Amino acid sequence: MAKRRGTTHNRTTHNRTTHNRTGWLLVLPLVVVLIPFFVAPIVGVVVASFVQSDGFGGIVPAFTWENYANIFTSRLTLDLYWATFRFAVFAWFFSLLIGFWIAYFLVFHVRNPLLAMGLFLLCTVPFWTSNIIRMISWIPLLGKEGLINSALLGVGVIDQPLGVLLFSSLAVVIAYVHQLTIFMIVPIFNSMARIDKRTIEAARDAGASRFDIVRLIVFPMSKTGIALGSIFVVSIVMGDFFVVKVMSGGGSASVVGAFYEDVGVLQYPSAAASAVILTAVVSLMVVAILRTVDIRRELTK
Repeated sequence: MAKRRGTTHNRTTHNRTTHNRTGWLLVLPLVVVLIPFFVAPIVGVVVASFVQSDGFGGIVPAFTWENYANIFTSRLTLDLYWATFRFAVFAWFFSLLIGFWIAYFLVFHVRNPLLAMGLFLLCTVPFWTSNIIRMISWIPLLGKEGLINSALLGVGVIDQPLGVLLFSSLAVVIAYVHQLTIFMIVPIFNSMARIDKRTIEAARDAGASRFDIVRLIVFPMSKTGIALGSIFVVSIVMGDFFVVKVMSGGGSASVVGAFYEDVGVLQYPSAAASAVILTAVVSLMVVAILRTVDIRRELTK
């Protein structure tokens, strides 16, 4: 009996060791890719954020907190963070508002699955062109002589063209919503498509209004898609500067634009410190979003 138990124990240990080795072999290709292309660059940026600049593009290998102190004590830098955060919030809110109802319409009001998929693919049309072309396409609409101002002048709503429509913060938000709404539609559409239609029918038979169905059933069961879409939108906006630069006409700026300028004048340590802080801020925002829903548990249902 003791010999049999020993044999069983040895066999279990051997199987566990083999299983662990197999797991490490499966993970090894990912590790080989992540270390040189992800981990090493991040470590390099963090190290560079703690060294000094000689003012001429060179780096003095001396430890310092000055790069971070300059960021936290600079009113201009804090204003840039606040402006970037506002762009992220407005882009997130309007892309969520539009993306949620588009996904809701496609899932629950388009009866033909083939038609629903066709309309869903139609939402990807803006991605058939480059980012620059998509932004330029707003100029004939939002310009002082554009379609919107011409229509408002034609019906007598305004007496002179509205300059706030183009090269302003409003134009930046419009461009972001135009580009990023699809990142809301896709995950929310996927979450809503997994909702059992019989649940909706049962709620309707019980006398629930359409608003109650959306508020108590559809929205809570779509939180996974909303969380994923929110992560996409917030991360992209916080890490972008091109849209702000083009659509604001230079009237607004972003954090990424600021340390891009630092790189342009060879101030690498201050740019690295800004990058580290921005990464930390975005990570905290993502963690805050993930606190609202357990994505891993939801996806394994």
